[in-house]
Amino acid sequence: MAWIGGAVTGGKNGIADIPSFAGIGLLGGPMLRDFAIVATAYGASFEDLRRSGKAVIIALSVGLVIPFLCGASVALAFGYRDAVSITTIGCGPVTYIVGAVTGAALGAKSEIIALSIAAGLVKAIAVMVATPLLAKRIGLNNPHTAMVYGGIMGTHSGVGAGLAATDPRLIPYGLMVSTFYTGFGCLLGPSLFYIATRMLFPS
Repeated sequence: MAWIGGAVTGGKNGIADIPSFAGIGLLGGPMLRDFAIVATAYGASFEDLRRSGKAVIIALSVGLVIPFLCGASVALAFGYRDAVSITTIGCGPVTYIVGAVTGAALGAKSEIIALSIAAGLVKAIAVMVATPLLAKRIGLNNPHTAMVYGGIMGTHSGVGAGLAATDPRLIPYGLMVSTFYTGFGCLLGPSLFYIATRMLFPS
C-alpha cells in the first residue's frame, strides 16, 4: 500500500499522501507515541512516586552521567577528539533519542549521529533482554525498584519491554521515570555535557 501510494501521488509518505488516507500518517507517529508515554502515568500511584523521590533523583543522575562517560570513552578510544563528536557519541548510550537530539543540536555529521543512535539501540535491546533475566536478583518486584530501575536504565523502549516481560504492573512506574530521563538527557546533552566536554577538548 505504501508503494502504491507513493507511485500514484509521487509523494514521500506512501498511502498517507492520498488525501482520503491522510489519517494513516498519524499511526505510529510522534503524537501517538507522546500520548502513549503520558498515558503510562495513569497506572502509577502518586504516593509511591512521592516516597521514591530522593532515590529516583539519585538514579536519574547516575543513570545519565555513567552512560555518557562510557560512550565518550569509546569515542576517545576510536580517535575522536572534537567536542561535538565526543558529546554526540557519548549521548548515544544515554538513549538513542538523546544521541540524535544532541547531534542535531550541535551540528554533528550524519555518520556520527548514526553511531550514536546505534549505541542507543544496542542499549535498548540489551535492557529488553536482560530485565526479565535479572529481575529476581536485583529485587525488581515493586514500584520503588521499578522507578529506580527506570531512572538508571533510562531507555524508554527497553525498560517498557523489559518490565512487560517481568511484571506488567510495574510498567507505569518504570516508564514514568524513564520519560523524565529522556527529557533531562535531551536538555543536558547539547548543554552541560557539551560544555564540559569542550572544556576538556577545546579543539
